[in-house]
Amino acid sequence: MDNSHFGAISQYIDLLLDAVCVVDAYGTFVYVSHGAERIFGYTAEEMIGRSMLDLIHPADKAKTLQTAAEIMQGQPKVDFENRYLRKDGQVVHLLWSARWSDSDKLRVAVARDITQLKRTQQRQSALYQISEAAHTAQNLSELYQHIHQILATLLPAANFAILLTDPDSGLLQFVSQAAVERSAIVDHQAQIIKYAQKVLQQRKTLRTGDSLPIKHSKKTTNIGQNGGEPQWLVVPLHQLNSWPGALVLFGQQSYSAHDQELLEFVSAQIASAIERKKMHDRLQQIALYDVLTGLPNRVLFSDRLQSALFRATREKSKFAVLYLDLDKFKQVNDQAGHAMGDLLLQQAAVRIKQGIRSSDTVARFGGDEFVLLLEHIDEAATAEAIAEKVRLALNLPFTLNEREFHVYPSIGLALFPQHGVDEQQLLIEADNAMYLAKKSGGNQVIGGGSVG
Repeated sequence: MDNSHFGAISQYIDLLLDAVCVVDAYGTFVYVSHGAERIFGYTAEEMIGRSMLDLIHPADKAKTLQTAAEIMQGQPKVDFENRYLRKDGQVVHLLWSARWSDSDKLRVAVARDITQLKRTQQRQSALYQISEAAHTAQNLSELYQHIHQILATLLPAANFAILLTDPDSGLLQFVSQAAVERSAIVDHQAQIIKYAQKVLQQRKTLRTGDSLPIKHSKKTTNIGQNGGEPQWLVVPLHQLNSWPGALVLFGQQSYSAHDQELLEFVSAQIASAIERKKMHDRLQQIALYDVLTGLPNRVLFSDRLQSALFRATREKSKFAVLYLDLDKFKQVNDQAGHAMGDLLLQQAAVRIKQGIRSSDTVARFGGDEFVLLLEHIDEAATAEAIAEKVRLALNLPFTLNEREFHVYPSIGLALFPQHGVDEQQLLIEADNAMYLAKKSGGNQVIGGGSVG
């Protein structure tokens, strides 16, 4: 069937912004209105005689064929969506209404371009997901992973990196990276840094290569490969009046102007999400960790002790609480000053952490007092052995500014459930045992229940 069969109404059909397409039972175009050129980029003459499969986005071919079969079985469709590849290689999102003419053995369909609507939805969805990730991610590393996953659903992001400027050195540092091949980031590291520095200096996006249409017989393929050289999309991260870093994507597929626009649109939200998470982590550090030693403080220790109580009660297991005080620490402060005393506390914290297991917790309660939580203790001897290991480590001299200082720990030990079944009981029992160790000469471990 040629266009003369539609001559009576084609002059009106061609005024429509939508495209009217007619295909035969094999999916070959037999008629398209002038609106098709606005949508697909091809003239009517270029489309007629071609299979629709030549133009459908590869990822949508299967569902399109399934829907076409249902239409030909007498099931009209009014809200089918799929994607086509334009002549210039760009992706266009279409909303179709279609039905089958059994008398003519033709499928008649009207296509509406909803690309702009889809792009708007993508933007809003990306903003929402990034905002959610900033609130739900447990740490910055997890946030970076979420950002990569979100971007990968919007545009080519197989090779991905986030670089932030170090506040002390002023140099760009990789904080996140992902690649299809592990060597990709390493092989292009110098180029990544170079481009990131460039976009931050110029404060504008760098994009190499547009989508390149290459014709093969009757179809056009957008391959975006430029002599095997990677294509780049590098966007500066902008937060208020600062430019903290850059977001880098690269690969063999070319990046379009739309890809650039989309990434620029979400980059401010990404920068805000990163800064918000960093601020949250800083506040959490202040709230839950000792500023001097970096160890958990009373609040975090209490939370972990409550968790240990719950697990031990449920599993009918044991754990131990150790209360540790450094004898002669006051003499260090008096003789060498508080700054030197702070250095000693920091070194003591390191030694205590090295003396316990990775599953255990050591907290600083203030001054020279440390409290340890030893989970999954099968018997008192296990806790005593760990306490003795810590005691011996602290017995070694502390070298501070070429001077040697000695402090000696008094350690009190309380076991769950033998010496207490709640937080207050265990801490009091361990504290009492520690004071008994101190009164008995110090530098020793005494178990709970030893106080008369």
